[in-house]
Amino acid sequence: MTARTVITAALTGPIARKSDHPGLPCSPEEIAAAARASWEAGAAVVHLHLRDEDGEPTADVTIARRVLELVGEACPAIIQLSTGVGLDVPYEDRLALLEVAPEAATLNVCTMSFGAGEFRNPPAGVRKMAARMRELQIQPELELYDSGHLDVALALIDEELIEPPHHFSLVLGVTGGMGATPANLVGLVQRLPQGARWQVIGIGRANLPMTTMALAMGGDVRTGLEDTLLLERGRPASNHELVKRLRAVAEAMGQPVATVEEARVELAL
Repeated sequence: MTARTVITAALTGPIARKSDHPGLPCSPEEIAAAARASWEAGAAVVHLHLRDEDGEPTADVTIARRVLELVGEACPAIIQLSTGVGLDVPYEDRLALLEVAPEAATLNVCTMSFGAGEFRNPPAGVRKMAARMRELQIQPELELYDSGHLDVALALIDEELIEPPHHFSLVLGVTGGMGATPANLVGLVQRLPQGARWQVIGIGRANLPMTTMALAMGGDVRTGLEDTLLLERGRPASNHELVKRLRAVAEAMGQPVATVEEARVELAL
């Protein structure tokens, strides 16, 4: 079991729009306010996607710097920047986001079908991104959407493009990826490298069941409006409500939740 459970709040994501959820944070100011509320509710890490003035996913470096600045002023949470950005954002633009030098960033290792779209992560681009993260000392969060993605991640580790400690996000429930089932989660965790840190991301209605299972297995957990827009059927969520609920589950299971300072130790930042 992990000594302290790290909760990550994924505030916005690349898919939902204000028309789907009026409370979705899109502007830099809204994202910063959501980060603070999520930190106050118990999140040690905030996972950030960026939106432009029209609410569309963007890899604009100026917007990235503004968001990181405002979030840093709003709360002490660890900032993890998404390099996934959005399905239609060019890969080179996504790669350029690393130049704002966040403490941590996601590394998506494979191209895949993603709902009705395609999430493009070309092998050469992935290796280029991994190498640049190493150069800038950005901690990569290896995002796995299917079981075969682990083999690709392990190859990057063998090539020494990813240095220890290794951090994995196991994403279950995306259409086009692995289903949100106990068997899929257990099978992946059993294959992770010795000593790896891992968190579970359950999509939609699978968010609470899969993160609860992760807590029982000793993993870290993620929630937020990127992962689910509802607390329950017919009841829209907010980021801080989702974090508060997950923290309560962790504490009910006897799992102490990490503060930011404790999370830095747990994640070796």
